[in-house]
Amino acid sequence: MSFKDMVAADIHGVFLNLDEFAEKRTVEYDGERYEDIPIVLSGLKEKDRRQLVSDHVQGLYLVSAVLHCAISDLGGKQPEKGMRIRINDEEGGGGFFREFYVASSVCEMGMLRVELEAIDE
Repeated sequence: MSFKDMVAADIHGVFLNLDEFAEKRTVEYDGERYEDIPIVLSGLKEKDRRQLVSDHVQGLYLVSAVLHCAISDLGGKQPEKGMRIRINDEEGGGGFFREFYVASSVCEMGMLRVELEAIDE
């Protein structure tokens, strides 16, 4: 077994293990719906957004999070910066979908690390 084979086996067996870190969620990206894929969504937090001098909107916050998932679970697509991605909050495709913008995306050895941002009230 090669190193690449061991890493590929560890993606779902360790990093995206549903008994440890991952949760099944439905992800919508680029017009496609990927139901019940194992993801790790971490760092979901709100912070005051930077306001420009001409920006007079109050009470909006920047929400940031990091999505980890296997690129194979997204049909081999790596999310692109500026694109929208939607992730639901419960298994089975139901519940509330939260919409994010992709701030950055990196794929290493089949594992995606996608930094997400959203504006919230």
